[in-house]
Amino acid sequence: MSEDSQLRDAFAPTGRLRASINVGNPILAHGDVAANRAGGVSVDLAGELARRLGLPLDLVVFASAGESVQAVEQGQADIGFFAIDPKRGEQIAFTGPYVVIEGAYLVRDDSPIATRDAVDVAGNRVAVGKGSAYDLYLTRELKHAAIERAPTSPTVVQTFIDGGFEVAAGVKQQLQADAARLGGLRLLDGHFMLIRQAMGLRKARGEAAAAYLSAFVEQMKAEGFVAEALKRHGIEGAAVAGPGA
Repeated sequence: MSEDSQLRDAFAPTGRLRASINVGNPILAHGDVAANRAGGVSVDLAGELARRLGLPLDLVVFASAGESVQAVEQGQADIGFFAIDPKRGEQIAFTGPYVVIEGAYLVRDDSPIATRDAVDVAGNRVAVGKGSAYDLYLTRELKHAAIERAPTSPTVVQTFIDGGFEVAAGVKQQLQADAARLGGLRLLDGHFMLIRQAMGLRKARGEAAAAYLSAFVEQMKAEGFVAEALKRHGIEGAAVAGPGA
């Protein structure tokens, strides 16, 4: 068996590269879960990887990050696009990040909460997308405020409003769009975390596949592929990660 054949088998034991796509993060992908259709930066990267490996591509589309991660962990998909997190890293081998996104807090206009430091206070309830990077992060970091989990990232603000919670947490651009659409809401200055979005596959697929995927991401950044994809899809507010970041 040739080295190329071994690599293709490691990535795609079914003979087709199955890419797990999370459309809950509009910066990275958009689409229709029911129709299993998607487009965006993640899809462009998946297509280019499949082309270079000489494999047909199948998308496996999910509404949330948690579902997308689980698909790769359980072998229902071969690669995915996730925020780097140590909990996920127990089973998934991550590349370096290809984009960096800000995680921000949203409150009502009349909220007494004025700074990020005032969020982690007993009695505050923070709405987050279940299984998202900021859910995992805030679960570790918040010591006093309670976490309330919305089904998906795009439903965080509606969950925050319907539940009468004190804070919503999520991707800054999504919160900004919801605030502009709904009114009566404001973002707190700055960010509580930088979300480093990377590609990943199960560690069980082997070191050679993980190394190839890492090199692929670095090449996509260096060649301008990621920057061009962000521009092509009209994405603002996401920065291309630096080399080797």
